[in-house]
Amino acid sequence: MSQTIELPVETAARPSQAMPQWAVRLHNDNKNDMVYVVSTLVQLVRLPAQDATERTLETHNNGSAIVFQTHREHAELVRDQLTSKGLSATIEKS
Repeated sequence: MSQTIELPVETAARPSQAMPQWAVRLHNDNKNDMVYVVSTLVQLVRLPAQDATERTLETHNNGSAIVFQTHREHAELVRDQLTSKGLSATIEKS
């Protein structure tokens, strides 16, 4: 007596549903000095000192710079942390 074994039917793979990326944008202001901004970025965003310095100079020269990209909730947290330290920051969809 022979048995028939049915193999599962392959289904189309679902596309990856990665979370949309949000950017944290730092804005230039006239109240914080560059050393403070750099040290705050190192502390809160965990940027290496060189990268934090580059983002700070970009912010100073251009009015703003993206300092971090992540999912929305994390971007909101980083923005709130930066503003709690007296910096001006917003988030935007990447």
